[in-house]
Amino acid sequence: MTTATTVTTQQETRPSAATKPVRWAADTVTAMREGARLRLDYSARSLWSVDRVIEDIRREAAPYAAVETVLRGFGAYAGEVIARQTGGEWWASGGEHWLRTPDGRLWDPIKEARRCYTAEGSLRLLCRDASSGDH
Repeated sequence: MTTATTVTTQQETRPSAATKPVRWAADTVTAMREGARLRLDYSARSLWSVDRVIEDIRREAAPYAAVETVLRGFGAYAGEVIARQTGGEWWASGGEHWLRTPDGRLWDPIKEARRCYTAEGSLRLLCRDASSGDH
């Protein structure tokens, strides 16, 4: 007699809204490892490096259209860091993706990555605020 075991991947247990951001984050981790020799480990500390990379891109004065996908990936990566730190979940509507933390607050890490590009945001600080539980 054999016993059947069911293996459930993290992807299957998460809301479908997480599918795209999780993929964008994973693609960013791979691209940074292969292209920039930067290891991103989904820790809050790694967001310091992401903020610096975005700052370097900004200094190079790359047009927004040329870096839009990269910024989306960095935002999705930051969102995954927040989701893992807080137990938050991705939500989606109209093509936009954001996170809801267990305390009910909504966060838009992809928009925050765009704000970083204009020197008005910080993914590291967004994660700190989302993880703090302070309102």
